[in-house]
Amino acid sequence: MRKNFGVKTWIYPQPVLMLGTYDENEVPNVMNAAWGGIYDYDKVEVNLASHKTTENLEKTKAFTLSIATKSTLVASDYFGIVSGNEEPDKVKKAGFHAFKSEFVNAPMFEEYPLTIECEMISLGEDGRLVGRIVNVSVDESILTDDKIDPKKLEAISYDPANSNYLLVSEIVGHAFVTGKSLK
Repeated sequence: MRKNFGVKTWIYPQPVLMLGTYDENEVPNVMNAAWGGIYDYDKVEVNLASHKTTENLEKTKAFTLSIATKSTLVASDYFGIVSGNEEPDKVKKAGFHAFKSEFVNAPMFEEYPLTIECEMISLGEDGRLVGRIVNVSVDESILTDDKIDPKKLEAISYDPANSNYLLVSEIVGHAFVTGKSLK
């Protein structure tokens, strides 16, 4: 038996993306943006309402997307509930350490071990942000044999049906291999 819930934003797992920008004075800002992901081979898409971040994007045309982790959970949630308009230096208040990306005019954060550096392609009136991936920066602490190790990364996912964060790290199969058993 199935139960219908109507229109909901229940995609699992839903990444917890931390969108970093600079304001006009190069003060770093970061927001929690759960509605986004890979858009094409070299593009990302994030859906935003009007925020301090959208104001920053109009000026800098660049951003970073970092993956929230178990160890950054408290700050990552804080970055989603407090606006940069209300708390102009929320990065500092959270005790995070920003540094400038080598590739785009946007901040990276020492605390986030996986960051995608992007140039803005477009920011629509509907809040649809599309960016071109310029670089992916990974802290060596989460690598095993030069590959991202999910157990070391400890990425979290947003559970929209229950308003929880979930840990994503258990390997249950191998892409493009496991299904071959049905051939």
